[in-house]
This record gives sequence, structure tokens and C-alpha cells, in this order.
Amino acid sequence: MKGNAVFIYRCNIQHIQWFGEILTTKHLSPEMLNERRLEAVRLRLDGHTVVAVARQTGLSAPTVSAAWKAFREGGWEAVPVRQRGRKAGQTKALGEREQHILWRLLAEWPASPLPGWSSQALTEALADETGSEVSPRAIEHWLEGQDLKPTPLALAGLERRRSTAGRWVRQQVQPVRERVAKAGGAFWEGGVRVARPPQGTSPCYQLYLHGKRGTLYTRVLTAPPQADDYLALFERLLDQAEGPVALLFHGAWFQASPEIRRWLEQNPQMHLVTVPADALAR
Repeated sequence: MKGNAVFIYRCNIQHIQWFGEILTTKHLSPEMLNERRLEAVRLRLDGHTVVAVARQTGLSAPTVSAAWKAFREGGWEAVPVRQRGRKAGQTKALGEREQHILWRLLAEWPASPLPGWSSQALTEALADETGSEVSPRAIEHWLEGQDLKPTPLALAGLERRRSTAGRWVRQQVQPVRERVAKAGGAFWEGGVRVARPPQGTSPCYQLYLHGKRGTLYTRVLTAPPQADDYLALFERLLDQAEGPVALLFHGAWFQASPEIRRWLEQNPQMHLVTVPADALAR
């Protein structure tokens, strides 16, 4: 009987915690709720237990576990919960004029020291030019619809593999990441890719970065990036950094560029790790 009493008590506590979460999160905006889910995954990646993460984020343990499972199976893009009744990439809030301005902005570097255009920066720039307010979420939907929203590598999943890619993460990525973190630096993921927007738009080349909270920064080019384009990206990262920078970069092999090699030798605070082709192999 005592064993059964303990079991029932624990079940009741779990239901109380679950009900408490409904009361505290039902009035949160989708952005805020998804930010908590993303924070839960980041804390789990740092080694915190499900219980500790639930306590810090205000989410229930089952919700933390669900966010963690979504990340392990689908990466960062799978963690946020989609709003019902709205298709990904929907762009009803953006007219032809706004979309034309966005493409023009993405072809340039932002005026600030940002390493690229974020959805928030695009929102502010669009408001300055048109006087109309469009939410960052609408910009993100538009980016996704234009094939301009890549997701970070699921490093935690790769790290656990008994494969060449897993060994590469453990031996090449993690030591650099830990060394830079101890020095108070920042870790970034990025790359270059060919984006293929819909509606007959010509393919373009996208430079992109993901920061500490998974925020996307991007720039679009009509031709393959040159050494100067990469160096401008690297310099912007260093300009806004408070310490060394570790950059995990996919899609380019910089050893082929003497100019980039020379710049890296002159800027030892930039720790560049290129992603080998087999890192994405299943």
C-alpha cells in the first residue's frame, strides 16, 4: 500500500506541474514559447538534466524531452512548434514591392557591424524604406519560402556517431569550441550554398551564419563568392566579437585561396574549422 501511495503521489505531482505549465505558457506568444524550447535544447547540449532544464525554463519535463527529441531527429528547425493553419513560407504579408526591396537588401552588407542580415534587421530596414511594419516572423516565413533559411548542423547527433563524421566532431570541432569558450569567445556555424527560390527566380549563392541562439544572418550573391566576400564576412565577425571566434564553415575549402590563408595567419583570433564532405553522410 505504501508503494502504491508513493506512485499515486508522484503521478499527481506530475499532473500539477503539467497543469501549471498550461497556466503559465498559454498566454505566451508563439515566439516566446519557441524561444523557451530552443533554450531548453541549448541547456541539454550543455549537459543539464531534463529536470534542471525544466526548472530553468519553466517548461514541464515532458515538453523539454519533446523539444530534445525533435532536435535530435530533425535539428534546430524541428524544435519550434509550427502555428496551426499557417503554411511554412507563406508570404501574404509581403507585397511585390517589399519582396523586391528585400532582395536588394540581401545583395548588400547591412550598414551595421552585423555579419549579415537577420530577420530583425531586415524588418527595420524595410520599415525605414516603406514606412510599413512587417514582423520578423513574416520575414522568416518569406526567407523559408525563398529557400534562404538553412538550418545548423546537428552537431550533438554527429558527435554520438561511430563514424568518420563523429570522430571529426569529437577531435576537431569540440576542442576548438571548448578552447574558445574558455577564452570568452563565441562559436558560430555558417557556410555557403546554392539557394533555389521558387517561381522561376534564378538560383543564387547564399552566405549564412548561425549565432549563439540559432539566429540566422545571411547575404545573397548572384555569382560564387570570391575571397573578398569571405574576408568581409570574417572581419565583421571579429569586429563585433569580444574575444576569439570559432567558425564552423560548410561548403568551401579555403586552403585553395592564398589570400584567405594569409589573412587567417594574420588574425589568429579567428579559429576556422571547415566541414568535410562526409560530415553530412548518413
